[in-house]
Amino acid sequence: MYYFRKVNIKYQAMKNIKSMLVIAALLVGSVVSAQDVKPSFEKQGELIKGTFYYEDGSVRQEGTYKDGKLHGKWVSYDQNGKKIALANYEEGNKSGKWFFWNSDKLTEVDYNDNQIADVTSYKNTSSIVSRN
Repeated sequence: MYYFRKVNIKYQAMKNIKSMLVIAALLVGSVVSAQDVKPSFEKQGELIKGTFYYEDGSVRQEGTYKDGKLHGKWVSYDQNGKKIALANYEEGNKSGKWFFWNSDKLTEVDYNDNQIADVTSYKNTSSIVSRN
């Protein structure tokens, strides 16, 4: 009986290792395929507009660069095209008001000199947004 138990444990361990290897292979494959959708860049005066995409081709994030640094408004979307974040940069530094939407909650983050100065959350409790 002891021998059977020991073999069974080894079999379970081998089965778990095989499962982990299969999962790792799938993850590596999904990362490689995710790189197939390349961002697009277009010149707009002094700025370069960058647009990044999900695997299905929908827009994930868009914003502008100036002299190779994030500059201006950046917007992030979920895979359904719903806005989930709005950010501002000045020559690579976080600045001004940033907004993050998460179901019934809106979070406002104020940046000053690339540092968080204030965070305010609002929760939608009815048709009017109220301060939490």
